[in-house]
Amino acid sequence: MSNRVAIAVLALMLTGLQWRLWVADGGVAHTHRLKAQVQAQQEENAKLMARNAARDAEVRDLGSGTAAIEARARTTLGMIKANETFYLVVAQ
Repeated sequence: MSNRVAIAVLALMLTGLQWRLWVADGGVAHTHRLKAQVQAQQEENAKLMARNAARDAEVRDLGSGTAAIEARARTTLGMIKANETFYLVVAQ
């Protein structure tokens, strides 16, 4: 009888340890979720770093001279210089 009780106790302990290994926080499933979150965050960080580098370059260009400011005024505001003729080409 005590042999069966010992086997039952050991089986319960094994079940508890397996549950902790596979399901509980800090287990295999939790570790995989965390790794996926880290990968997603690293990808997002890479996108943001590329965007920040582009904006940094744009700020440096705008601060260094008038050519960048002039180009931006022409494209975004539609401005033209004195004695220039504006032609609008409509493509079909």
